[in-house]
Amino acid sequence: MKMKDLPRLEQTSFNGDEFPSEVLDWIGHKNLWNIWVPKSFRGLEMPLPDGLKMLQSLAKFNGSLGWTVTLCSGANFFVGNLKNDVAEQIFNKSRDSICFGGSGGATGTAQINGDNYVLNGTWKYATGAPYLTHFTLNAKIQKDGVDIVQEDGSPLIRSFIVDKQAVEIVKDWNTMGLRATATHSFRVNSKQVDGKYSFKYDELHLPQPIFKIPFVVFADLTLWVNYIGMAEHFLEESQKIIAPNHLLHGLQQTVLIANKTCHEHATHIQNMIMNFKKVPEAYSHEIHQEATDSVQLLCDKLIKVYPILGIRACTVGHPLNQIFSDFFTATQHHNFSPLSTVNNKYVIP
Repeated sequence: MKMKDLPRLEQTSFNGDEFPSEVLDWIGHKNLWNIWVPKSFRGLEMPLPDGLKMLQSLAKFNGSLGWTVTLCSGANFFVGNLKNDVAEQIFNKSRDSICFGGSGGATGTAQINGDNYVLNGTWKYATGAPYLTHFTLNAKIQKDGVDIVQEDGSPLIRSFIVDKQAVEIVKDWNTMGLRATATHSFRVNSKQVDGKYSFKYDELHLPQPIFKIPFVVFADLTLWVNYIGMAEHFLEESQKIIAPNHLLHGLQQTVLIANKTCHEHATHIQNMIMNFKKVPEAYSHEIHQEATDSVQLLCDKLIKVYPILGIRACTVGHPLNQIFSDFFTATQHHNFSPLSTVNNKYVIP
C-alpha cells in the first residue's frame, strides 16, 4: 500500500484512545479487516508477501493503525478454521464489515451442555475491542464443573467465536503507546453457544494456499513487519532532527537487514505453499528465532538513538515520542519476548 492510499487525516487522528469514525470507515472501505479472507467470503485474499508489505506500510504510517489491522485481520484468518456453514453465515450473510479479535489466553471455561457450551470468564488484551463484530477466545472444557484432561494430563482447550452482543468490554487499556488499539479486556457471563461455533487452530476447512501456512509462522511474520514499519518511521523522523552519525547508520542497517530477511522468508513460504509443499517445523523455528533476534536488535538500536534526539523527541505529540511509545508498548507482546528465546544474549536467569 502506498502512502497516497492512506487516510487523508492528521496523525493525531490515530493517537487518541480510539480511532475516530473516519478511520474506521476508511478501514472498512479498503476491506482491511479481510486481507487474508478468501474472495468467496468477501475478502481480498492477498498473497502473503503483498499482505505483509501492506501491514508494514500501515505500521510505518501509524503504530496503532498497523497493529490493529494486523491483529484483527489475523483473527479473521480463522475463517479457514470455521465450519463452512458458520463462515458462510458470518461473512456472507451480514451487511457489516466483519472484524474478529480476542485473546489467546485460556482464562475462561466452557461447560458442556449437550451439543452446546456455556462460556464464562474474563480475557485480557483484545486488540480493537470496540471495533470488533465477533470475539474469539480460548476456554478450558468442563463437564459438571470439572476440567476435562487430555492423555498427557493437560486440560482440554478449545477456541470459540461469539457475537459482540454477548460480550462485556472491560476498559482497562491504559498504556503509554498503541492507545488507539483499544486493547481492552472482555468478559462473558453464562453465554450458551452452539458447538458449531467452536474451532481448532490446526483443523482447516478451506483450501486456499494461505491456510497451509502454520499459524505460528503467520503470527511471527505479521507481527515482525509491524516492528520494522515503526522502526522505519522512527529512522525517518530522527533524520529530520539530527545529522547522520554512526548510531543512525546502525539503526538504518538493522532496519534494512530486518526488512530483507523478513520478506525473503515470506516469498519463500509463498512459493512453498503455491507448490503444495509443507512448511517444515524446523523452518518455522528458524523464522521465529530470526524474528525474535531482529526485534531485540531493533530495540537496542532505537534505545541508543533516542537519547541524542533532544527534548523534542520527548515531547507529547511529537511523532518521535509517539513512535517510541508505540514501538516499546508493542515489545510487551509475548511473541518475541527475550524470555522465550534460546539466544543466551537475551535469556534472563
